[in-house]
Amino acid sequence: MNNADTISKTVDFVQETLKGAEGGHDWWHIHRVWTNAKHIAKTEKCDLLTVELAALLHDIADSKFHNGDEEIGPATAGNFLASIATPADVILHVQQIIRHMSFKASFDKAGFHSNELAVVQDADRLDAIGAIGIARAFNYGGFKAREIYNPHIQPNINMSKEEYKNSTAPTINHFYEKLLLLKDKMNTATGRQLAMQRHTFMQTYLQQFYSEVTPQ
Repeated sequence: MNNADTISKTVDFVQETLKGAEGGHDWWHIHRVWTNAKHIAKTEKCDLLTVELAALLHDIADSKFHNGDEEIGPATAGNFLASIATPADVILHVQQIIRHMSFKASFDKAGFHSNELAVVQDADRLDAIGAIGIARAFNYGGFKAREIYNPHIQPNINMSKEEYKNSTAPTINHFYEKLLLLKDKMNTATGRQLAMQRHTFMQTYLQQFYSEVTPQ
C-alpha cells in the first residue's frame, strides 16, 4: 500500500471512530492538527508519513475519555495501523509519539524524542491556544460541567501529574495552568512563530474577560 492510500484509510478510520466525540477532541480538531503538522513539517527534517499518521491518530482514544488509561490510544492506533500493513517501525514510532506528546506527559521525565514528535506536539499545542483554544477550553469545561470562573478558587501552577489529570477547577484557571504556558514549550521555529500571535490573543481575551467580570 502506498503512503497516500495509508493516509486515506487512516482518515476514514479516524472520522468513523470519532463520530459523536466531544467538540474539542472530534474530527475537526484532528483535521486542524493534521493541517498544522503538515505546515510545520515543511521546515523540519522529518518523515512526513509518520508525522501525518501520528497527527491523525493522536487522539483516537484519549485517556481522559477512557478512565485515564494512557495505553489505550497507542494500542488502538497500533492495531489499526497493523491492520493496513503499515511498516512495524512506523507503527512503533507513531505509538511513541502518542504516548509522549500530551501536556500531561510533560510532567514525566522525558524518555523519548524525535523530530516527528516535535512537529506533531507543536501542531497539537497550537490548537490548544488562540481563538480555537479558548473555544475548546470552554467547550470541554461545559462538557465536564465545570464553573467558568470562581474568584475563590485560585489557579494551581505547581500541580503534579495526578492533580492535573484529576482537576475540576474552573475553566479560566486552565489558562494559567496550561494554555498560557504552551508558548514557551514549542519545539520548532515555525511553531514558536505561530504560537506568539495566539498567545497574545489569549492575553487580550483575559483582559476583556476580567473587565466584564469586575466592571469599573
